[in-house]
Amino acid sequence: MRTAYYISDGTAITSEVFGHALLSLFTIEFEHITVPFVETEEQAKQVVKRISESFQDDGQRPLVFYTIVNTEVRKIISKSVGINYNFLDQFVAPLEIVLGVPSKPEKHRTHSIHEKTYDIRIEAVNYALANDDGSNLQEYDEADIILVGVSRSGKTPTSLYLALQYGIKAANYPFTEEDMGDILKMPPALKRHKDKMFGLTIEAQRLHQIRSERRANSRYASLQQCRMELREVENLYRKEKIPFLNSTRYSIEEISAKILATTGLKRKKY
Repeated sequence: MRTAYYISDGTAITSEVFGHALLSLFTIEFEHITVPFVETEEQAKQVVKRISESFQDDGQRPLVFYTIVNTEVRKIISKSVGINYNFLDQFVAPLEIVLGVPSKPEKHRTHSIHEKTYDIRIEAVNYALANDDGSNLQEYDEADIILVGVSRSGKTPTSLYLALQYGIKAANYPFTEEDMGDILKMPPALKRHKDKMFGLTIEAQRLHQIRSERRANSRYASLQQCRMELREVENLYRKEKIPFLNSTRYSIEEISAKILATTGLKRKKY
């Protein structure tokens, strides 16, 4: 198995994102190794030694994706035995020409506590936690979006991802068996916020599998119960004209991106 390194003098998030995006185009497996905060020449030499050891172990030159601001540290990494890709070099020089100004590289600028949106993200995460699973219906006026759906359809992780990644205040409300009755109706607490609602649904078989991992052989996890709840919820979405998405085959990242594209919500963090 070939090795891929993601190296940075910061968090290494940027090099990971770029590198993973490129490698996802190839249907082979990689061993992924992330090395953040390589800030001194000595640390860089240790990383280069580690890359050489990987080469000796499997006989294949590792792929090395790196974003490093410090010139001397960057030179050391660039001389590794790996196949080296410096993302900053690829794009900075052409951008300087287009923008007509020189770049001013600075460590930790991309993912830093000093970034303007940091407090916005933390506030959004706190909001998502405080308004999870319909636990606090009094703060829906503050919500940017309210995710609704049956239990275990992906509402909580999506709410947290929207908050942490985009600074969006996302509440979520679960439609339970108690809400169903003879027919599922819009709960009063949600009715006046209908314009903020976005529904999630999921295939019954997948929901059955997820619930069975939590409460095996229960009515809650039965395929019949899953089908009934999903049927009622999807009927409500259509009746009330609530936009919704089947989350079965999408990752949390994809679900979040599709929600933003559908609703037109503006990201508060880039």
